[in-house]
Amino acid sequence: MSVHLVRLLAAALVCLVLTGCGEEATLPVEAGTGPDPELPPPVQTVLPTVVLASAKGWPDGAEPKAASGLEVKAFAEGLAHPRWLYVLPNGDVLVAESSAPPQPGLSRGLMNWLMKLGMRWAGAGAPSANRITLLRDGDGDGAAEIRKTFIAGLNSPIGMALVDDSFYVANTDGVVRFPYRAGATEISAKGETVAGLPAGPVNLHWVKNIVASPDGARLYAGVGSNSNLGERGMENEEGRAAIHEIDLATGTSRLFADGLRNPVGLAFHPTSGALWTTVNERDELGSDLVPDYMTTVKDGGFYGWPYSYYGTHLDPRARPQRPDLVAKAIVPDYALGPHTASLGLAFYDGDLFAERYRGGAFIGQHGSWNRNPPSGYKVIFVPFVGGRPSGKPEDILTGFLSEDGDAYGRPVGVAVEKSGALLVADDVGNTVWRVSPAGSAHAAGH
Repeated sequence: MSVHLVRLLAAALVCLVLTGCGEEATLPVEAGTGPDPELPPPVQTVLPTVVLASAKGWPDGAEPKAASGLEVKAFAEGLAHPRWLYVLPNGDVLVAESSAPPQPGLSRGLMNWLMKLGMRWAGAGAPSANRITLLRDGDGDGAAEIRKTFIAGLNSPIGMALVDDSFYVANTDGVVRFPYRAGATEISAKGETVAGLPAGPVNLHWVKNIVASPDGARLYAGVGSNSNLGERGMENEEGRAAIHEIDLATGTSRLFADGLRNPVGLAFHPTSGALWTTVNERDELGSDLVPDYMTTVKDGGFYGWPYSYYGTHLDPRARPQRPDLVAKAIVPDYALGPHTASLGLAFYDGDLFAERYRGGAFIGQHGSWNRNPPSGYKVIFVPFVGGRPSGKPEDILTGFLSEDGDAYGRPVGVAVEKSGALLVADDVGNTVWRVSPAGSAHAAGH
């Protein structure tokens, strides 16, 4: 949440944080999806629209609902805020158990207290476990029977990447390298810092993800903005709202693309080789704006934040205006719906699902706080043809919200298991879910 949002929440008092306020959507979420989303005029209100789903966790025996022809089961339960997933070549699954780092630079008092209250209400207030856990399904029944702490003592870790015999972790403040031996269930060696990433005493979009280039020579790191719209001053956004390229041979890094408010999911398409990202766009322009999106990332590209959205659509709140930058803002490739908090991104390269899934994108949508009614809270699939999105998004995993609007779970990272099943990290349900074709010989991992 931005400092600006916290200030508004303080003015609105606790009841508005917990029960909702503001305007309502006039368009369905579907209108803000696809290659040509509908973008109505901005709606600015004195108080922001706030609809926070209370984090409840899954009742006994309950689970998400898989799409027709698919089934879901728990791969691992009882985790501590599992956010991100990585599958090693031998099939072991790594899960980053991570929450926001301390924010000592935030002012004390009512505003900070209200922000923490809102985070707890949404299931994000617990201290970070700061570890990566290894899950192993040795008997192939679709559930992990081995669970080991793989690396401990990290700093709000998210991104993971294996390159040869080096394992890289993106902490909230930088990328760290560890020696890796195939089949190992833990790493006790001290990590070596490869490159720093913007953090600091105020670090509001704290999640840092990484992906290795196909040739293993570089890492690409996503760094979110430190505010909603630069309201803390653009001097506090240095190196943020951007994707950094890190040369692993030298440790040097450079800004690869910017103007991306919060680029979280990162993946190279398996056939085109293009780098794609999922981006959380800005808040407080109404329930129908602005759609989150996924897009190819062009070297040197500028994508608008904070001065414009979805190409050259001016944000009336940005100060100062920068028409020179807006003129070159790149239009994203595919909208993912307003305020869906689209985070996880995994291209399907397995053989377990039907052929039509191959090359398409699975996306974990963590769910909105700034839309009435809520959006997201599900996993979707976007079909691709020829390396490009082709068709409407399809619901893959739903049921994360109760009829009363409480959150049983919230999907975050997604990954393709070695068998070809889809894994989904659920940071409110504290579970990693496994999705596979119903009734297939491989539905349980055999």
